[in-house]
Amino acid sequence: MIRRIEKTDKEIYMEFAKNFYSSDAVDHTVPESHFEAAYNEFFRSSDYLEGYILEYESKPVGYGIISKTFSPEACGVVIWIEELYLLDEYRSKGLGRDFFELLEQKANSEGIARQRLEISPSNERAKKLYMKMGFKELDYKQMVKDYK
Repeated sequence: MIRRIEKTDKEIYMEFAKNFYSSDAVDHTVPESHFEAAYNEFFRSSDYLEGYILEYESKPVGYGIISKTFSPEACGVVIWIEELYLLDEYRSKGLGRDFFELLEQKANSEGIARQRLEISPSNERAKKLYMKMGFKELDYKQMVKDYK
């Protein structure tokens, strides 16, 4: 089951976020204050950020975060899959696929133009899943300039 994150999920979300940012899915860590800010944004508005808890047999076993932006290139709203994390022992049980099916339904019901995600080059397992789900590689190199 996948459900929107609730205020009572803070502790589990913080634990999962720490695990995600210390895994091979990402190339760097971020300050814990960033997790706190994201958690607060989940409840301020769903305009930019939405958080989800993934459950297996009613137990929280992972989370997903999406953000939204408007893209002239895609001619509409783009859902960015910011983070998707599952505890190791719950991978390959269909939860990742379920999360993407939820996003597919969201895209259809809200008129979303595109889904987009980033992937660490070393994360071949995730790449295979995303390719099966219909994602294509872009030849872009991303650049960032941080202000915080």
